[in-house]
Amino acid sequence: MDRGYTIFLGVFLTFASAWLGLVLAPYLQLHDLQPARAEETDTPYPRPLQGLAAAGREVYRANGCLYCHSQQIRPEGFGADISRGWGPRRTVARDYLYDRPILLGTMRTGPDLTNIGVRQPSAAWHHKHLFNPPITSPGSTMPSFAFLYERRKVVGEPSHEALVFTDQELAQWPVGWSPEPGYEIVPTAEARALVAYLQALDRTYPLPEADQ
Repeated sequence: MDRGYTIFLGVFLTFASAWLGLVLAPYLQLHDLQPARAEETDTPYPRPLQGLAAAGREVYRANGCLYCHSQQIRPEGFGADISRGWGPRRTVARDYLYDRPILLGTMRTGPDLTNIGVRQPSAAWHHKHLFNPPITSPGSTMPSFAFLYERRKVVGEPSHEALVFTDQELAQWPVGWSPEPGYEIVPTAEARALVAYLQALDRTYPLPEADQ
């Protein structure tokens, strides 16, 4: 009986200390975080995603992008994230103030996307990359997300949203697709939302705690 009590107490203390260190302590430190402002007239940072970008975040989650891409820049000395050009500073808790849930990612099969909206602001680039990644990133192992696009016959004037490919890019279309005269590739609502979300990813605001 005494031994059972000792085991119970040890297990309880183990879980209690873990809860205190991983849940309570961070909550006490961070629960009252507010958006940063350099001046009273400045736009606060961060701001909640809205509209198409907010919808795109759900497309990002639904398609498992976080399983191959992270959204966390490590500080200097803990990796080469900054020297790779993935961001000018490490990410900190305030960067994720409005993220529910926080999409830190599980691994880096592909590059970190914390600031992909700054590195690649072009919507056309993102659409081509999603349609067939090797078009924009030779040697990429990322799967094609061509199912987020629609191939349709051109009736009248081509759509202003249709993807435009060079002859070299046409030769790299994903398996199961083939360029046909009189047809165009147009992003679906999900593709447009996902690209809007990627374009919105910008955590370059100079937060003072990032230098600590």
